[in-house]
Amino acid sequence: MSKNLVIGGLLAAAFAMGLPTASAHAATSPTSTAQISTAQITAAQSTANRTAAAPPIHWGPVRSGSGHHGYAKADVWTTRFTAETFVVSGTLYDRDTHSGHCAYVRARFHYAGGGTGWALPKTTCASRASFRLSSDGRIKRVDVKVCVLDRARRTTLKCYADAITPAIIANWPQ
Repeated sequence: MSKNLVIGGLLAAAFAMGLPTASAHAATSPTSTAQISTAQITAAQSTANRTAAAPPIHWGPVRSGSGHHGYAKADVWTTRFTAETFVVSGTLYDRDTHSGHCAYVRARFHYAGGGTGWALPKTTCASRASFRLSSDGRIKRVDVKVCVLDRARRTTLKCYADAITPAIIANWPQ
């Protein structure tokens, strides 16, 4: 979470909690006004810290279909669905022995306000590489797609997609 988002969130929370207006400042002592606004800001900051410090969720492996030369696999981690910017990250594995085939991962974000958007794909021809795909805002669902990429033909093969929603994650055993 960027510093500007945290500061903006703190200010919004302070105003939503009802900071005294300028006329109220004149009627109260400076000490009590400073204590009230400090307490309000501290409460807003602790809420923001709890949200930002939430550990990532391990979704697990998403694997493409197998072909005659192998497959691609991604070990997927996600942020909480309450995050302002949703992130899908992890490790991408190329398990295809064919020299022209590589591993490919892409995420499609379904935004809370409506509409969808694709993150730019990440590919690797190495045995493993890390990846990070992020949204442009709050989402209600993400589809993680893993494929084998045929570099010569510039096409994806044996694709498989997992749909990840808050309802699925909420039903996991704790």
